[in-house]
Amino acid sequence: MKSNSYESREPEAGRRPEAATTRATIRHVAELAQVSPSTVSRVLNGSPLVRGDYRRRVLAAVAQIDYRPNRLARNLRLQKSETIGVVVPDIENPHFSEMVRVCEDSAFSAGYRVLLCNTDETPEKQRAYLETLADERVLGAIVTPADSRGVGLESLLELGIPIVAFDRVIDDPRADAVICDNVDSTRRATEHLIWLGHERIALIGGRPDVETGAERLEGYVAAMRAVGLTPFSVNGGFRTDVAEREVQTLLAMPTRPSALVVANNLMTIGALRAIKQTGLRIPLDLALVSIDDPPWAELIDPPLTVVAQPVRRMAETAIQLLLQRIHGRLGEPVRVVLPLDLRVRSSCGMRLSTANQRRG
Repeated sequence: MKSNSYESREPEAGRRPEAATTRATIRHVAELAQVSPSTVSRVLNGSPLVRGDYRRRVLAAVAQIDYRPNRLARNLRLQKSETIGVVVPDIENPHFSEMVRVCEDSAFSAGYRVLLCNTDETPEKQRAYLETLADERVLGAIVTPADSRGVGLESLLELGIPIVAFDRVIDDPRADAVICDNVDSTRRATEHLIWLGHERIALIGGRPDVETGAERLEGYVAAMRAVGLTPFSVNGGFRTDVAEREVQTLLAMPTRPSALVVANNLMTIGALRAIKQTGLRIPLDLALVSIDDPPWAELIDPPLTVVAQPVRRMAETAIQLLLQRIHGRLGEPVRVVLPLDLRVRSSCGMRLSTANQRRG
């Protein structure tokens, strides 16, 4: 009888079986476990229709010869992978860094891997990455779109690959979404400054063509007009350098604002740089409220008043929605809207009437 290097026998001490130098195949596993290749395949794919002793023999053989399935061939055969895509507009933004970390942890725990894509807020780069995810046949994707149309998302949706929009919705009704109530949060931030006695309140807004930018502008304008104040906003583009230039211009005006609402944490950094360059003091000369609550917000002097997004809860909700969609447990598209939390710290100071009395 012809000898077989994968027969069931103990390897010599300190030496692996021949599979250590020859790539093991499913047939080698079957020969070592003394079962058919189809039985090995069923065990590796988690089929419950395999006898317990067969399953144990197959798993022991897999461990003994260090067999690793050919994932690429399997993906081509099944027209899908074991990968989830995560697409964000700016990985340097702590808001999205935290989101990615939560999604990656949850996906890995569920047996999936994550492909991370950074679009730099550009639809062209977004399209290129989404087409790549479609080519990879990812099981699903969590996407913060660079535009409301969701350029490139059709390449996934038309393949039946589920999408969960994170932080911003897209126009396509087939996608699920996890977002925050941006209108209410910015309205509350502005109302807090109005309650403190400020009238010249400016908004350092994000891109108005992006949902979060438009909604935060809407909330600010609503609060100002409700008490007869004139809104004044500039477009900081959700970018540090752009916001810095815009705030420099604002503070050089003959009648400068007495308070700022800044629509995300990156623009807040730009605003703080501009304020420092002018020599103004927070909150004595200028009050400030920021949307987002990055870790440094309560560490600087003075600590920032913020409207905090529940980023971790949003990310956990998004990844669970996507996994349920992947496993076919959801019907109609789902839209989850979460509230934000106004956290009052020192950067707004006290009510102006009280401050004036103390100065007097």
